[in-house]
Amino acid sequence: MATNLNNTSDIPFAVQHDDIRRGDIIGIKGYPGKTNPSRETNPGELSIFAQETTLLAPCLHQIPSEHYGFKDKEERHRNRHLDLIMNKRTRDTFIKRSMIVRYIRNYFDNNGFYEVETPVLMKNAGGATAKPFWTHHNDLNMTLALRIATELPLKQLIVGGINKVYELGRVFRNEGIDLTHNPEFTTCEYYEAFADVYDVMERTEDLVEGLVKTICGSLQTKFHTQSGEVYEVNWAKPWKRVEMIPALEEACGEKFPPGDTMHTDEFNQFLKRMLKKTGVECTPPLTNARMLDTLVGEFIEEKCINPTFITGHPEMMSPLAKYHREHAGLCERFEAFVCKKEIVNAYTELNDPFDQRLRFEEQAAQKAQGDDEAQVMDEAFLTAMEYGLPPTGGWGMGIDRMVMFLTDNYSIKEALTFPFMKDDNNAPKAKAAEVTDVTPKPVEGVSK
Repeated sequence: MATNLNNTSDIPFAVQHDDIRRGDIIGIKGYPGKTNPSRETNPGELSIFAQETTLLAPCLHQIPSEHYGFKDKEERHRNRHLDLIMNKRTRDTFIKRSMIVRYIRNYFDNNGFYEVETPVLMKNAGGATAKPFWTHHNDLNMTLALRIATELPLKQLIVGGINKVYELGRVFRNEGIDLTHNPEFTTCEYYEAFADVYDVMERTEDLVEGLVKTICGSLQTKFHTQSGEVYEVNWAKPWKRVEMIPALEEACGEKFPPGDTMHTDEFNQFLKRMLKKTGVECTPPLTNARMLDTLVGEFIEEKCINPTFITGHPEMMSPLAKYHREHAGLCERFEAFVCKKEIVNAYTELNDPFDQRLRFEEQAAQKAQGDDEAQVMDEAFLTAMEYGLPPTGGWGMGIDRMVMFLTDNYSIKEALTFPFMKDDNNAPKAKAAEVTDVTPKPVEGVSK
């Protein structure tokens, strides 16, 4: 800079401005007052009447003009700092996100729960149906996975006697990127001893209703979709409850086989026939769980605009949920949907170690059929269960999706401060670095 603005007391005020450009951060010495009441614009505005200015930090790039703005989504997500400078709505979204996280944390703290932390690097990536990211620990020569859920270690804490636990944190899933999915995202999982799925339903309604009222000021919100549809959402409890199998029977026009046969090859053939009959496409592998989930997405989830509990999942879709107390082959589980998207997955936790081992073996069979998202056998968790997991209820909530719905953003990228982005082909190419092979090596208790 031509002028030293660090000491401006002897420099004429006009000269102090010669080197100041749009976007610079400046300090001002002056006195407060109001602008002339007779001014045509902003009369009587509270102001600082500057006598000296000091350049605190120069902006070395040209800031977009206010007239044209900074609207290109790709550029906004890559340059979040500039997005925040130019777009008030982006700042408001992240402020609301902070308020949402604070409310959820306070809710659990005020209801006797203890916030805990569990490992991110794990020998087994369990607790959800998803494909993990793999890495390698050099010193111990161990292949590890980034966690895909916090469920299993949290339930081990329940075994240890901490009867109310929760964790807010990042999880990682090696999956595609779309409007509602990002490879790393934030979840809240909680578990409560001596509670069941019905207690969890009540707590979910209570928490979410209070959250929406606090953040939005009303239980009536609007959500604009990518296609331009506008959903008017009523978050007030009680929420609608839909039984999965009866709803599918109505949609398909046929009676489904009994729940205790839904793991068989005969049911597999039945589901393939239902897909063909209804014209619904399902991506391979055509496992029972994947085909049934596809039908649910087509005929039930698409109708869930207001908060809705979908209940009555088969056991073969729910390897960690307790069997239903009345209906054989089903389990005590629900998924909460809003605006056609899942926000909560919950159940009465399976606490029978022998049944849990059978469920893991069923998952292994699905993995053998080609489903690389099926869960793996976790001997450490099974051993912990053998010490006695009390009757427990709990859930996992997607924080990013709650932010989307409560800030009216149809893309998850708008709810994440720094969303995952593909390589920028226009960026300067850096010299390729040597890459360590992190392909999973055979490790006891870990399946590829």
